[in-house]
Amino acid sequence: MATRVEAVSVDTVRVPGGVLEVATLAYPAVLQTLSETLMQVIDSAIVGHLGVTELGSVGFGGIWVWTLLCAFFGAGSAVQTFVSQAYGAKEHGGCGRWVWQALYALGPVILAWAALIALLFPTLLQVLNPSAELQALAVPYVRARLCGAPALVPAIVFTSFFRGIGDTRTPLVASLVEIAVNVVLAYGLVYGRFGLPVWGVTGAGAAMAIALWFYSVVLLVALLRPRVRTRFRTAPVAPERASIARLLSVGLPIGGQWVLDMLSFAMFSTLIARMGDLAIAANQAIIQLLSLSFMQAVGISIASGALVGRYVGARDLAAAERSHWSAIKLGVGLAAIVATLFLTMPDFLLGIFTTNSELLRLGRPLLALGALFQLVDAIGIIAAGGLRGAGDTRWPFVAQTTLAWLLRLPLVYLLAVALEGGVTGAWLGELGYVTALGAMWLARFRAGVWRTMRI
Repeated sequence: MATRVEAVSVDTVRVPGGVLEVATLAYPAVLQTLSETLMQVIDSAIVGHLGVTELGSVGFGGIWVWTLLCAFFGAGSAVQTFVSQAYGAKEHGGCGRWVWQALYALGPVILAWAALIALLFPTLLQVLNPSAELQALAVPYVRARLCGAPALVPAIVFTSFFRGIGDTRTPLVASLVEIAVNVVLAYGLVYGRFGLPVWGVTGAGAAMAIALWFYSVVLLVALLRPRVRTRFRTAPVAPERASIARLLSVGLPIGGQWVLDMLSFAMFSTLIARMGDLAIAANQAIIQLLSLSFMQAVGISIASGALVGRYVGARDLAAAERSHWSAIKLGVGLAAIVATLFLTMPDFLLGIFTTNSELLRLGRPLLALGALFQLVDAIGIIAAGGLRGAGDTRWPFVAQTTLAWLLRLPLVYLLAVALEGGVTGAWLGELGYVTALGAMWLARFRAGVWRTMRI
C-alpha cells in the first residue's frame, strides 16, 4: 500500500491557510469519514429490513457502546495536536514517539473497561428501561461490538499521527479496507450468506468489530514502513512519564468532553426509546442521514485542526486563524448541499432504511428539521476542531459539559415531554443546543486565547 507522508506544502498554494489548502488536506478526510458513515448506513439498512425493533436495537445499542468508549477516541486524538505542532516546528523526528506514549497510556485501560462494559451492560439496559424486545437484541449486539474495542485505541492513535503530518490519504485507504470487510461480513452474518451462520443483529456487531481490527493493522503496517519509520522515528520507544503526562493533559479534556456530551446524547436517545420502538427506529434513521453532513464537518475539522496546529507550531498565527475561517466556509457550503437533499427527497432517503409507512410518516418532519440542524452543527464541529489544533481543550471541556447538561437535556425534556412534542420536539431541543454550542465555539476562537497557549 502506498503511503503518502508528505504534508500539503504551503508553497503549492497561493494563500497559507486559504480555502484551497484546507480543501486539499480535507478531501481525503471527508471521504474517509463519509465512507465510515456509509458503512454504518449500510449496516442499518441491512438490519432495518429485519424489522423496526432490530433497527432500533442497533441504533440504541450503538449509541451507548460509543458513549462508553468515546473517551478513548477523544484522548487518543490529542496525538494529532502534538504531531502537527512538532511537524510545523520542523521537528519531524519527534513526531513518532507520541504514538507509543498514547498506546502505553490508553491501551491497557480500554481492555479492562471493555470487559466491564460487557459484564454490566444488561444491568444498564434494565435501568434505562427500553422495551424488553429491544433489550434482548441490544445486549448481544453490544457484546459483539466490544470485541473490537481494544483496536479502537491504536486505530485513533495511528490515524491521528498520519493526520498530524498532513497525510489524510493513508487513513482513507485503511477505511476502504475496513468498509469492504464490514459490508461483506455484515451481510453474511446477519442473513447467513457466503456460508456464514445466521446471527441477525449480533452479526452486524461482530462485523464492525472485525473490520476495526483490519483498519488498525493496515495503519500499523503503514506506520512502520521504512520511509515513515526513518523520517518520523515511528519505531517503538520506551514509555516516557513526562510525555504521557503532557499528552493526557491535552487529551483527557477532549475525552471528557466527548464522553459527557455523548452521555447526554445517549440520555436524549433513551428518552426517545421510551416513546416506543417506532420512535427509536425513526431516530436511528435520522441520525444515520444526519451523519452524511456530520462526517463531512468532522473531516473538515480534522484538516482545520491539523493546519491550525501546524501553523501554531511554526508561529504563523495569521495562517492558523485563516485556516480556521476557511474551514468554516468550506463546511457551510457542503452542509448547504446536504440540506437541499434533505428537503427535496425525504422519502427516497428514508426508504433506504424501511418501507414501514408509519416510520416514513414520522421521519419526514424530522428530516426537514435535520436540514437546518446539520447546517448549524457543522459550524460548531469545525470551530471545535480549530480549538483542538491549537491545544485549547480544557475550557471547551467545561463549557460543552455545562451546556449539555444544563441546556440540552432540560430543553429536550420540555419540548418532547412537557409540551408533548414527541420525537420532533426532542430534535427541536437538540437544535437549540447545537446552535448555542456553535456560537460559543466561534466566540472562543475569535477571542484569541489560543494564541498564547503552550502544550
